[in-house]
Amino acid sequence: MEPTSQEIILGDLPKGITLASEAMGNKTWNVLGHTYLAKVESATSFAWLSLDPTGTGVPPHVHPTQDEHIYVLEGTYTLYLDGEWTTAGPGDTVRMPKGLPHAYYNKGETPGKSLFWVSPAGQLSRLFDELHNLDDPKEVVRLSALRDVDFLPPGSVPGA
Repeated sequence: MEPTSQEIILGDLPKGITLASEAMGNKTWNVLGHTYLAKVESATSFAWLSLDPTGTGVPPHVHPTQDEHIYVLEGTYTLYLDGEWTTAGPGDTVRMPKGLPHAYYNKGETPGKSLFWVSPAGQLSRLFDELHNLDDPKEVVRLSALRDVDFLPPGSVPGA
């Protein structure tokens, strides 16, 4: 049987390549010590390269409307996933379904580098625009809640 030729329609995701050294649309953000480079942005998915210096992290939070994934390229991440602490290293993929409380930290001795993505894209890119170079954690929490990222109260997760 011969394969049939059929056009595949993928929605509004633009075709092309985002080079390793570039950010899609030149979008780069500094969010509380992390550097994020946009890699894919469409209505259905959003991906960014995260450069995470030692000692940085994102405290426990929930995405009520998005599934989130991390593909670890370099370093080791300490993760909180729905009540449990674990680690992930190079080549590991972390899956965080919508509604799952989660956090990640780079507690290692080397910088972390990973590809994050969420689906659907939601308002996360817009949130990163608002958080860029913001250094007030309380304002980060307030703005995040307006864009469907809900941080858990400080102290509610032992070890966070």
